[in-house]
Amino acid sequence: MAFFNRLSQSARNVAGTTVRVSTPIRHKASASAAAPKLVPDEYDGPLVKTQVPGPKTQELLQRMDNITRNTGTIQLFADYKASKGNFLVDVDGNRYLDCFNQISSVPLGYNHPALIQAVSSPDLATSMINRSALGVFPPGEYPGRMEEALLSIAPKGLECVQTMMCGSCSNENALKQTFLQYRTKARGGAMPTQEEYDSAMHNQLPGAPDLSILSFNGAFHGRTIGMLSLTHSKPIHKVDIPSLDWPASDFPALKYPLHQYEQENRVEEDRCLQMVRDKIAEYAAKGKPVAACIVEPVQAEGGDHHATPYFFIQLQKILKEAGAAFVVDEVQTGGGIAGTIWAHEQWNLPEAPDVVTFAKKLITGGYYYKPEFAPKLAYQVFNTWMGEPTKLIMLEAIVDTIKKDNLLEVVQNSGKIILSGLEELQAKYPQFLSRARGMGTFIAVDLSSPETAADIVTRGRKAGFILGTCGKQSLRLRPALIFQSQHAEMLLDELDHILSEL
Repeated sequence: MAFFNRLSQSARNVAGTTVRVSTPIRHKASASAAAPKLVPDEYDGPLVKTQVPGPKTQELLQRMDNITRNTGTIQLFADYKASKGNFLVDVDGNRYLDCFNQISSVPLGYNHPALIQAVSSPDLATSMINRSALGVFPPGEYPGRMEEALLSIAPKGLECVQTMMCGSCSNENALKQTFLQYRTKARGGAMPTQEEYDSAMHNQLPGAPDLSILSFNGAFHGRTIGMLSLTHSKPIHKVDIPSLDWPASDFPALKYPLHQYEQENRVEEDRCLQMVRDKIAEYAAKGKPVAACIVEPVQAEGGDHHATPYFFIQLQKILKEAGAAFVVDEVQTGGGIAGTIWAHEQWNLPEAPDVVTFAKKLITGGYYYKPEFAPKLAYQVFNTWMGEPTKLIMLEAIVDTIKKDNLLEVVQNSGKIILSGLEELQAKYPQFLSRARGMGTFIAVDLSSPETAADIVTRGRKAGFILGTCGKQSLRLRPALIFQSQHAEMLLDELDHILSEL
């Protein structure tokens, strides 16, 4: 693994501010292997001109705080016109290698030519001006766009797809369909009775059935009221918000690298699977049967917890035996960052999950599902927008670029470089790093403490690198699909430098 040299780095002083200018020189082996840029006019590296946050950002932050009184999460104000490829530029002119990627939601980086071309089309302008309520007045081209943009990448075995606005509402409506299917099945396929219609209006049985959804400790499925009942990652998400009495099972706490701890990890996964069985039985006895289970391929917000294919195969089997739907939340892992379009492809399930939700890198929200989970009555799953037609115009260009530029291969290659590099750094700095893990470029490593994780993110930003955290003390990486080997080496070199200074 060849990192960048730091021999050519220098510091200079501008208007009393120390400016770090990085002009790294590659090792010869690395230089010869450098891939051509996927965004032709992309910057060569980070550039920090001011203190971070800079004066313009601080001024805008004060103005924003006067407006919202809710600015505690803002890190910088961006200049999106100047941003290119993997590099985000702020209003002070500082340039960052973005390894967190708007919380993993920008698939092709900033101002990708294919997307600029797509949004410059008259079709997009027409769609924006005449924003349609897709549930009642969709544009004539919408079915074709859904076929091209969504059905062309559908998970194997899932024939139906519904668009939504965001990840949380995708999960909400997907689970509504599992409730509808569960009750329809319980009635032998019959429609609701008049008694059920009447009692539903008063939130009472039998029209408002006492069903439950199983989730996992450490999970994150969104911030809407229903999804918060299934989210168990951070207290700040849930405190002061009423919650539904729904079961949560333990998610496996595995040792990494997985191939070195197969026996220990199998014991842990079997323990969690038994807990799933116990929770299903417990809630059935309480009169709150589990209608569905929702699970992330990797528990992202909770700390990038992984499980093996064995766990998910067995989980699907347990749910099938219990008559509960198997819902896979791919809001964060879907769209190629795992090295495959869908992370669950790597499990080799005997059959498709019942429902797969998505958002983030796929631009629009939504979910795929088996035909038997389709609503039986109009307006059971409905809202004004039911998605955003302009997003499918963009998604067509994204899907085409993924295929044309072999971006899944790019992700796989960069992921191997990052993960092996983190393992080297882990061996070099065992007092700070442990448990490097990932799939594709969906990667994390644990730090020695929450304070150390926060310090590394802060130091990285001051040096021109945007990083993220998750769980209690994990550093997480969520780059764009165009994050190449040269970007991976810039990142690893900077982490090496930061760790050497700690």
